Amino acid sequence: MGFLDGVMGNASRIDPAAAAQEFGRLLAPGEQVQAAYQLIRDSFLFTDRRLILVDKQGVTGRKVEYHSVPYRAITHFSVETAGTFDLDAELKIWLSGSSVPLQKQFGKGVDVYEVQALLSTYVMR
Repeated sequence: MGFLDGVMGNASRIDPAAAAQEFGRLLAPGEQVQAAYQLIRDSFLFTDRRLILVDKQGVTGRKVEYHSVPYRAITHFSVETAGTFDLDAELKIWLSGSSVPLQKQFGKGVDVYEVQALLSTYVMR
């Protein structure tokens, strides 16, 4: 992950195997990490069962909130690709019962079409 991307709030891709190792205690038996992204201290993981948002809080980051979103709770989503002057791509996910979407930004090196395909695969089940 580039330092500038992290400072700008853009997520970069991390190895799914490394994410599975780091967050293995959060995974159900047989659950597999399909893709993972990291923002300075926060992470989000797409597994074959759910989306996991990891929010490290406070100055030290010792307090951590783990937010698990089953794919069936996602009502719709949008992916906006990066443009010429706007170098980051954006993901918005709407959850049932909420009018405000979850939003994440990706650096220019992230394949947002992969994110779109992952969500399409699991949300449309």
